[in-house]
Amino acid sequence: MTTPAEFHAAGGVDDWRVLYHVVSAHFRTRSFADGVALVNEINGLGAERPPRVDLRDAGVTVTMTTRDVDLARQISAAARKLGLPPDPAAVQHILITIDALAGAEVLPFWQALLGYQRVGDDFAGDPRGRGPGIAIQHLDAPRPQRNRIHLDVAVPHELAEARVAAALAAGGRLVSDAHAPKWWTLADAEGNEACVATWRGR
Repeated sequence: MTTPAEFHAAGGVDDWRVLYHVVSAHFRTRSFADGVALVNEINGLGAERPPRVDLRDAGVTVTMTTRDVDLARQISAAARKLGLPPDPAAVQHILITIDALAGAEVLPFWQALLGYQRVGDDFAGDPRGRGPGIAIQHLDAPRPQRNRIHLDVAVPHELAEARVAAALAAGGRLVSDAHAPKWWTLADAEGNEACVATWRGR
């Protein structure tokens, strides 16, 4: 599969952003009818693995589970033909990450509870493509005194530092930037943690 760096280095994909395991683009619309027109154009491409489409009156978000450069180019061309501008800042992907010593025993519970499908050894996703993913982060030792569930928010790489700054300005604190720009770990005023992540370094 194309790596995130290879995808972003390809020409004609400036509208798109790699967010963890998916690639997303958002196109602004003037009306719901504009969005329907774009969906019809995408449908007409006859993709072997059609993307997920979130249609709203103000825009269409298109998400691919493969880093298909050709399909991304075709969808962007369809949007341009309809006069629908891209808005890369409008995409993000959220994971609920659970720290666990026995991930193989923990993930099936969350999968069953949420009605999700298993995707690999440590991830489950909403088959309807609406809810956040669930990821297991394996622990080597118990970690009592620290929250075990946190949010990971994947954002467009060029917006990550601004998102971190906004969270800090809103009362958060920086726990660690040792892995930046892959991710920054932040905490709220009571120590509940969250990470802002990008594709860089993956």
